[in-house]
Amino acid sequence: MSQATQVTDANFETEVEKQDGLVVVDFWATWCGPCRQIAPSLDQLAQEYSGKVKVAKLDVDANSKSAARFNVRSIPMLLFFKDGKVVDQIIGAHPKASIEAKFKQHAA
Repeated sequence: MSQATQVTDANFETEVEKQDGLVVVDFWATWCGPCRQIAPSLDQLAQEYSGKVKVAKLDVDANSKSAARFNVRSIPMLLFFKDGKVVDQIIGAHPKASIEAKFKQHAA
């Protein structure tokens, strides 16, 4: 079972933009191979950083409004929100270590 919070267009503001601290949103789709490739790493990071970083997943096919709002043109795309504002992003499938480096950089 995924450690990530499922977010939608309807609850994006509450679950992401109104949260204090770091929220990492994974913009993904069921048909996307690279999205499935990074999912286990994100679940591990969600567990390891539990209480420090909130990891959320947004299915771009079911929630096109949020995807369009944040100009998501390529997936997987991770957006890093700090106190509701986008502070960083990763596009494409990256190894766990490079994703974790961003967690460490912004979670402090």
